[in-house]
Amino acid sequence: MAAALDGASGRRVGTVEYHVGVFVAITRQVSPAFAACELTHLERVPIDLDRARTQHHAYEQALVAAGGLVQQLAADADIPDSVFVEDCAIVFPELAIITRPGAAPRRAETPAVARALAAFRPLCAVEAPGTVDGGDVLVAGHRVFVGLSTRTNEAAVAQLRAVLTPHGYTVCACEVGGCLHLKSAATALDDATLLVNPSWIEPAVFGGLAIVEVDVAEPSAANALRLHDRLIFPAAFPRTAAALERRGHRVERVEADELAKAEGAVTCCSLIVESRG
Repeated sequence: MAAALDGASGRRVGTVEYHVGVFVAITRQVSPAFAACELTHLERVPIDLDRARTQHHAYEQALVAAGGLVQQLAADADIPDSVFVEDCAIVFPELAIITRPGAAPRRAETPAVARALAAFRPLCAVEAPGTVDGGDVLVAGHRVFVGLSTRTNEAAVAQLRAVLTPHGYTVCACEVGGCLHLKSAATALDDATLLVNPSWIEPAVFGGLAIVEVDVAEPSAANALRLHDRLIFPAAFPRTAAALERRGHRVERVEADELAKAEGAVTCCSLIVESRG
């Protein structure tokens, strides 16, 4: 069962109806086995579990402060990466797509996320041989970019295209290199503007969209969580944050470096479910 955090007090108050918050953010507690996370591009280093949990709690409070209702799923000692709920689903106004994660041990994460999302959206699911992590799916307006990576394949892209085209979305595949997921290299600042590390993804694949490049000293700074009136952004990248503020964005900095040791970022730790009015 999902728990919720009250927007005024931050206290857990149990399951509530969707209309309470401006948006719902589905999160999941940090697993006791977090240090055994999957790693692809980073060397394994010690992870301070208590610090990771403290950072995750502060992240949830930043969502509450932005007007959201956090529905927190329980931790599971058998699935180390389960805090990274973004990889389990892709949420659109019309429906939610349950993924089939590219790392086989992570497929045990999806049932709990599917149960939570079923309260808000019709569901469909990616099926074998397709594999896709939600972190490889970047949505900008009605354009959906899907990163072909070690976790996401062409079979999944074809399934996403079949599901989304009838709803007016255009699905484009692009190659990802140098990082785990597409959204490590690029995220949306608004429907027409992306924050990009051009060393990890060729900006030309996003033809027609405006590009804001990360500071060259902060190659991992391309992951920003876009909310209706602000960006949630890692405090570890002050130069890029300052550049975004100069462009008029409201940037809420959160500490996330302990979570980043597991190849996680700020978009990874929530599924944002906007009201459909």
